[in-house]
Amino acid sequence: MIERSLFRLEELPMSVFRPAALALALATALSAGAYMPSAVAANAPAVDIPYETFTLPNGLRVVVHTDRKAPVVAVNIWYHVGSKDEPAGRTGFAHLFEHLMFNGSENAPGEFFTPFKAIGATNQNGTTNSDRTNYFENVPTTALDTALWMESDRMGHLLGAIDQKTLDEQRGVVQNEKRQGENQPYGQVWDELGKIMYPKGHPYHHSTIGSMNDLNAASLEDVKTWFRTWYGPNNAVLVLAGDIDLATAKEKVAKYFGDIPAGPSMAQPKVDVAARTADSRSEMTDQVPQSRIYRVWNVAEYGQPDLDRLQLLGQILGGGKSSRLDRRLVHQDKLVDNVSAGAYGSQLGSTFMITAAVKQGVDVAKVEAAIDEELKKLLADGPNADEVERNRTAIQAGWIRGVERIGGFGGKADALAECAVFMGDPGCFRASLKTLAEATPASLRAAGNTWLGAGKGSHTLVVNPGKRVAIAEEPAETPAPFKAPKVDAKFKTLASTVDRKAGVPMPSSFPDLKFPQQQHATLSNGTKVVLAERHDIPVVQMSYEFRGGYAADPAGKPGVASFTMGLLDEGAGDLNALAFADRAQSLGANIGASAGLDSNSAYLSALKQNLEPSVTLFADMLRKPRFEQADIERVRGQWIAGIKQEKANPNGIIQRVVPGLVFGAGHPYAAPRTGSGTEAAIASLTRADLEAYHANALRPQDATLVVVGDTTLAEIVPVLEKHFGDWKAAGKANGTAAIAPVAAARKPRVFLVDQPGAVQANIVAAQTLPSSADPMSVQYDMANMVIGGDFTARLNMNLREEKHWSYGARSGAGSSVGPRLWTASAPVQIDKTGEAMAEMHREIADFAAGKAPATAEEVEGMEKVLTLTLPGAYETAASVMSTIASNVLYNRPDDYVFKRKAEIEAMTPAQVNAAAKALDPSGLTWVVVGDLSKTEAPVRALNLGEVTVIDADGKPVSKK
Repeated sequence: MIERSLFRLEELPMSVFRPAALALALATALSAGAYMPSAVAANAPAVDIPYETFTLPNGLRVVVHTDRKAPVVAVNIWYHVGSKDEPAGRTGFAHLFEHLMFNGSENAPGEFFTPFKAIGATNQNGTTNSDRTNYFENVPTTALDTALWMESDRMGHLLGAIDQKTLDEQRGVVQNEKRQGENQPYGQVWDELGKIMYPKGHPYHHSTIGSMNDLNAASLEDVKTWFRTWYGPNNAVLVLAGDIDLATAKEKVAKYFGDIPAGPSMAQPKVDVAARTADSRSEMTDQVPQSRIYRVWNVAEYGQPDLDRLQLLGQILGGGKSSRLDRRLVHQDKLVDNVSAGAYGSQLGSTFMITAAVKQGVDVAKVEAAIDEELKKLLADGPNADEVERNRTAIQAGWIRGVERIGGFGGKADALAECAVFMGDPGCFRASLKTLAEATPASLRAAGNTWLGAGKGSHTLVVNPGKRVAIAEEPAETPAPFKAPKVDAKFKTLASTVDRKAGVPMPSSFPDLKFPQQQHATLSNGTKVVLAERHDIPVVQMSYEFRGGYAADPAGKPGVASFTMGLLDEGAGDLNALAFADRAQSLGANIGASAGLDSNSAYLSALKQNLEPSVTLFADMLRKPRFEQADIERVRGQWIAGIKQEKANPNGIIQRVVPGLVFGAGHPYAAPRTGSGTEAAIASLTRADLEAYHANALRPQDATLVVVGDTTLAEIVPVLEKHFGDWKAAGKANGTAAIAPVAAARKPRVFLVDQPGAVQANIVAAQTLPSSADPMSVQYDMANMVIGGDFTARLNMNLREEKHWSYGARSGAGSSVGPRLWTASAPVQIDKTGEAMAEMHREIADFAAGKAPATAEEVEGMEKVLTLTLPGAYETAASVMSTIASNVLYNRPDDYVFKRKAEIEAMTPAQVNAAAKALDPSGLTWVVVGDLSKTEAPVRALNLGEVTVIDADGKPVSKK
C-alpha cells in the first residue's frame, strides 16, 4: 500500500531530463495527495463537484456525488487518524495498521483484495500520511454491495482477524517498504528534514512510516488498542461518487455500517505550524551523482487562504519551465539541471519547499545565493500581473482535468473526503477556488512575506555525493499508559439486517464494457484521424502517432529519438523556449512530445475554449521547432545529468542494463528502456542530427492523429486541416527498424551490480516472449498474470505476504512490435538476496514445467481481473486515447478491446499452461543490484549460472 503524505516532506520526483518533466511530476504529485484545487480564471468554464451529505446515528459522515458517465462507483473512506496521533515509542502505527486492514476481517478472512479481484475493482489502494488513513476502490455499479460489505466488515469486525502471525507478516512488509524508500538516491532526506523542521514532541517530528525500533516493539495488544480507539465510524468519512444517487446511498450505507458502534471521538492536536525565526543549514552525503539542495519553510496550515496564495506564488517562483527560478538558474546562469518550488498542505502546518539539482562542478553556495536573490526579489516587488494570470490559468486547467476522475489518487472522491475530514465541509475546495481567483500581485506578495520573508526561518539541507551513511535511529520508548476516552452518548446504532456469517455478497451481473465509437477521417497530407467523443469535461486531447521510436535510432546515435522529440517544445515558430512555455501556460495547455520503443508521439491537452490557439501552438511545435544551439546545449547538460541519475538508482540501472544483456549488442531493442541513450552519444549529437531526424522520422503522410474529448468530427477536422493539411515530410524516411528475433539463451546467466551501502537488493529475471502481435499474445499475458501480474499472483504472495522479504514482487512483458522483454522483479531485504532468488527461480520453473500448473481457480480469478475491470478502465480520455494509439501501432481493429475481452473469457487453464511453457528457467538472465559485499557470496552459492560483475553501463568489472 502506497504511503503518501500531505506533502509534509515527501519526495517529489526530480526531473530526469528537463524542467518540463519536473513540472509534470509535481502536478501528478499534487493530484495524488493534498488535493488543493486552484483558481478558476474569469473566462474559464465553471467546473464544480456537486454533492449531498448525510450522517448515520453512529456518527459516520457520508458524502454522495453523482456522475453517470461510467457504470462505476468510487468508494473512498477516510479515517481521521495518521502518524501525528501516534504516541511516543509507537511511530509507524497508523501506516502499519493500514497494512493490517488489508489482511482480511472476521467474516472475510484472507486477503482483502480477493473479493475485489472477483468483481473487477480498479484504482484500489490504501494510503497513510501524517493526518489521515484512507482506503479506496472503484467498483462496477452492480458490485457496490460487495464493496460496502467489505469496508464495513473491516471497520466493525477486524480485531478477531489480527493475530501475532498477521502482525509479524505486515510488520515485515512495512519494514521492507521503509528500506525500499531509503534505498533510493536522496531517500534519507525526509526523515532528516522532519526531525529538523519540527521539535521533538511535535506530531510531525517523526516520519509516517516510523522507525524500525518502534515497529519491532509493537505488541499485538498495542495494535488492538490502537484500532479499538480510533477506527470507529464517528472518526471516518465515506464518499460515494459516480453511478450512485442519494437515496441508494442512504439505504445501502445504513444497511452495512449502521450497526457499528461509535468509538471514542479523537481530539485533534492543536494547530502548530512550528514557525522558525532563524535560518539553519546542514549537509549529508549519499551515493548520488550530483548535489541537491532542499530549502524548507514551515507555513500556514491546510484550509488557510494564505496556503492557497503560497501555492500560486510557488508556481510563479518555481512551478514550471518559465518560472523565475527556471529562467535564472536553468536558462540564464546554467547552474542547475532542474529546480522546483511549491507549497504542500497538512493539517497542523504546511511546507513550502524549493529543491534544486546542482550541475556537476558548480559551487553549491553560488546556487543557494541565486535562489535567495530570486526569492528576495519576488518578495520585495511581488509578481507581475501577467505572471499571476498565466499561472492561475495553468493551475485552473489542472483542476478541470483533475475532476474528470471520480476516484483514485486525487479524483473527485478524494477532494470531497479531504475537505470533509479537515474542514468539516466537503465543498471547502470552493473557498480555495475563490481565494485563488481573487489573488492579486499584492496579496501574493503579502502572503509570501508573511511566511517566507525576513525573520521567517528556513532550513537548507544539501545532499552531496559521497558515502551513504545510514541515519541512526533512536531507541524505542515505552509509551505512557493509555486510557481510551469514553464514547459520546449521543451516538446510536441501527439494528443490523445483515447476516455476516453468510459471507460477502457478490453481484450476479456486471455492466457491459463500453468503449467510445471511433470516427475516421483523412487529412490532405495523408494523416489518418481517429476521433472518440467525450463530453464530460471541456477538454480536447490529441496524440500524433508516428512509427519509429528509439528502436529505430540510427547506429551510433542511441537516444537521438527521445532527445529530438524532447526538444520539440523548446521553442517553435516565432517563440523561443521561454515564450513557448509562457504561451502554453497562458492557454492552459499541456503540450509536448516523446519517443517510445516503437513509436514517436506528440501530444496536446487543450481547454475547449482555447482549442484553436492551442492547436496552432501544437502545429508550430511539430512543424517548426527551432532547435536553437543554446537550447540544445542546455538540454544536453540536463539529459546527461539525467543519465547519471538513472545509473545511481537501482531501478534505473535495471532499465539500462537488462535490455542489452537479453537482446545482445546491436539489436534494436538492446538500448536502455528509458530511451535516454548514452552520455557519449548524447554529447556527440549536432543540430544537423536533430534536424535530420525530425525531417525523416516525423512523416505525417504515414501517421495517425488520435483525438479524444469534447469535440466532433465536423468541428475538429477543419481545425486540423487548417494547421496540418499541407504538412508533408520532404526528407527520406528512416524506416522502422527491422526487429529480428532473439535466440533463446542456452544457459542461465547472473549479473551483479554493486550499490555500496544499499539496504535492499533489486532482483530481476528476464527473457523474451513473442511480439505483441503474436496470435498467442493474450495467452502469454494470462500466464504472466498467474505468476506475477497481480497483487494476488504467486511471486507477490510468496515474497511479500508469506515471507515478508519484499514490499512487492511482480512480473510483466511490455508491449512491442518485436520480441517482448519479460521480467520478474523483486526488491528484497539484502540479507535475503540468495533465498529470494531461489524462491523466484522455483516459482518460475515449477510453473513453466507444469509441476505447479495454473489452476482453474487462478485462471478464473485473473480472467475477472482483466475483464471485469474494463467498464471502469476507460473513465478518462487519456486512457481511451492510449488504447486507440496502441491499436494503431499494432494494426488492430476498432473493436479490439471487445475481441480481447472475449478471448480472455474463453481461455482455459490448458491454454494458460501451454503459454507458461514459453518461460524458460534454464535461459533466464538474472540481474541483481545491491551492495556487492552482501550479495555476491549468497548469489554465487545458488549456482544458478555463470556470475559476472558489471557496472551501471553493463560492462564487466575486473576483479582488483
